[in-house]
Amino acid sequence: MGEEAHGFLAMLLGAALTLLGLLIAFAFSMAVSRYDQRKNYEEQEANAIGTEFLRADQLPPDGAAKVHALLKSYLDQRILFYKTHSERDIRQINARTAQLQAEMWSAASTSVEALPSPMSTFVLGGMNDVLNSQGYTQAAWWNRIPIEAWMLLIMISILCNFLIGYDAPGRKAFFLLILPIALSISLFLIADIDSPRRGIILVEPQNLESLAESLHSQ
Repeated sequence: MGEEAHGFLAMLLGAALTLLGLLIAFAFSMAVSRYDQRKNYEEQEANAIGTEFLRADQLPPDGAAKVHALLKSYLDQRILFYKTHSERDIRQINARTAQLQAEMWSAASTSVEALPSPMSTFVLGGMNDVLNSQGYTQAAWWNRIPIEAWMLLIMISILCNFLIGYDAPGRKAFFLLILPIALSISLFLIADIDSPRRGIILVEPQNLESLAESLHSQ
């Protein structure tokens, strides 16, 4: 290969590697921001359930006991949502969660009839926060890096490896493995962080479990 062609290839490789580095940094930032969002919503769910559990004390005794029991059952289902990996079990958990949400809202809205208007708004507002927090969590778990971004990352990675290997001397073949290995580790790490239910780096329901331990001890 002539000097002119070699210089052009080096320029093309530099541009491709720069683009690849930017794409990996962008994808990593997207994955981490989504992971942080899932962690924040887990904390918000625990706060919403704990707050409503306290607000339910303002209800008549029978209504308060019913809402408390439903909230405890609901809390157990939310913990299972975070810790379960089976798709079949997830569908069952979601169905049970929806059922409990309807029962909690019905129990709360029926019990507040005996309360003055400001207090009923206070209790129902807390229940609304409980229901909304679950919806926000589910939306965050659906929010993933787009498949188009993954395709672009993979294509640019293949192109960079091809350009590096195209004019590499045979005696340096061992060093050609460094970039594919580094890229594989980077992409697998990004995919792991971006996956809410698969892999090693997962959101643990620490706040929900701490709340459950506190409520079940009462």
